[in-house]
Amino acid sequence: MLNRPYIQTARAKGLPEKTVLNRHALRNALINIVTILGLQVTVLLSGSVIAEVVFSWPGLGGLSLDAVLRRDYTMLQATVLMFTSMVVFVNLAVDMTYFFLDPRIEYA
Repeated sequence: MLNRPYIQTARAKGLPEKTVLNRHALRNALINIVTILGLQVTVLLSGSVIAEVVFSWPGLGGLSLDAVLRRDYTMLQATVLMFTSMVVFVNLAVDMTYFFLDPRIEYA
């Protein structure tokens, strides 16, 4: 990765190695890292259901399980809506982070 043409061009311009790594290499590498972190946050949100039930913690996971067991469909719909809205907001935050990391990314 450090032998890409844009890295070699930055070095040829005489930029310090720290600037080359932070400004050019790290920015392009962070896009992949942010994507993976966004996916992991959504997995953690879905895994909270299991943790809340196992450890008897109050939260949306236990509430959704109680709604399933009691056949309370409106409460189940509300908890599913909350989980999906959290996932949508995490994906929105990831997309907004892309814009700050790489200004060449444009949204129509």
